[in-house]
Amino acid sequence: MPSFELRVLETPDLESAADLHRAAFAPLGERGWTRQEMAELIASPGVSGVVLLTASEAAGFALCRVAVDEAELLTIAVDAAQRRRGAGRALLAAVIERVRAAGATTLFLEVGADNPAALALYNQNDFHTVGRRAGYYARGAGPAADALVMRRTLMPGG
Repeated sequence: MPSFELRVLETPDLESAADLHRAAFAPLGERGWTRQEMAELIASPGVSGVVLLTASEAAGFALCRVAVDEAELLTIAVDAAQRRRGAGRALLAAVIERVRAAGATTLFLEVGADNPAALALYNQNDFHTVGRRAGYYARGAGPAADALVMRRTLMPGG
């Protein structure tokens, strides 16, 4: 298991985050977010992020938003070389810790119903499907994929 360093995502990280997002979501037929889109997002109230470093290089990142007592995982992306090595789990744990510290008692996310790796990560971390958005994610030339809306209740220390 590799050693990861986690820290707050900052403006200088946005270019590598955009590259990671593009690389992670292009195989699904999605357009990755641009540096500018991410900059605008993190400038929004309640939005923050974490970046995961390995050997001083960005290997993944996550963005989340907190509004009062609810939070949303906006996106999570991991470099292909770091998948199935604990990077996604480490990022998700950091987001959970961050939003809980900000006062959130519930964390929501949306994930493609056709993304088994992400679904496994969320199911293993106590997220439960609470809704479905039909045809939500464009998939290039193929049919759109449904989004599953998932929720995790955040208990103190849990």
